[in-house]
Amino acid sequence: MTYTRALGLFFGKIIEKIVGALALSRIHPNVLTFIGLLINVWAAFLFAAGRFRFAGIVLIGAGLFDMVDGRVARETNQVTRFGGFFDSVLDRYSDLGVLMGLLVYYASINRFFYIVLTALAMTGSVMVSYSRARAENAIPKCKVGFLERPERVVLLIIGALFDRMAPVLWVTAVLSNLTVIHRMIYTFQEAKRLEDAQLRAVSARTAKR
Repeated sequence: MTYTRALGLFFGKIIEKIVGALALSRIHPNVLTFIGLLINVWAAFLFAAGRFRFAGIVLIGAGLFDMVDGRVARETNQVTRFGGFFDSVLDRYSDLGVLMGLLVYYASINRFFYIVLTALAMTGSVMVSYSRARAENAIPKCKVGFLERPERVVLLIIGALFDRMAPVLWVTAVLSNLTVIHRMIYTFQEAKRLEDAQLRAVSARTAKR
């Protein structure tokens, strides 16, 4: 067994115990989702104040709630359509709130370039989620791309803990927008494939008549 595999199993067991305890407490999964949002807002205020390392620690706590709310819903048979919608909407507020905290910080120290860079990262982060949601109105699934929300959160935590936000913002700004482009190309290809298949089916039915 590799070191990373052992580490994954160890933390997986911890998550399972937390989920079990929360399931027994009968707390509603939507409440957990909302608590996660509040913790992210706290992290945003810390970023705005320039307390990056403390903000990184708080983001880890917020990430824990992000990981367990869905699992608690499944464990307690409380999975609902609204729950998925509610989780998705609050995730967007969480993402934007944290990056807004960085915008406030860079504005307070007059770093115009980093304000623009953070805005680009913010735009890419929102568009990654929007492009998937919009694409899945036209095709069954659109989960392609390499910078979804978990990866972005991990990058923010690493950047905050090591006080290296500039490289993290560069990576987020570039890769998130590349992910959007990837999803646009994939959706175009899949939509065309489905449309061609539909046309062939119509032609086949017409030929039989």
